[in-house]
Amino acid sequence: MEVQAITKNINTSAQKMREVVRQIQGLPALQAAATLSFMPGKRATVVAKTLKSAIANAENNNSLKPESLSVKIATAGTASTYKRFQPKARGSAGPILKRHCHVKIVLTDE
Repeated sequence: MEVQAITKNINTSAQKMREVVRQIQGLPALQAAATLSFMPGKRATVVAKTLKSAIANAENNNSLKPESLSVKIATAGTASTYKRFQPKARGSAGPILKRHCHVKIVLTDE
């Protein structure tokens, strides 16, 4: 049985988030949580919260044991981008793109 958790509109780019998400793909859920706890940075904390939420969904909604779960899919996709502008020389404007992402983690007991 598959269980998922999604965290939306995280204030970091999907490209940077994918570096963290690739580290846990295919691991058992508890080992993935331990791996994320030793990784520095805000992105690892957000992915750890999403993984913890997916484990809680499996326990409470489907009565699955956390020891039997593994990370089947862990993805980071793009979300909306805030567009801002920085004044530049001679009256022109330089774009500033504030990128966001969604994180999706799917756990399976197979």
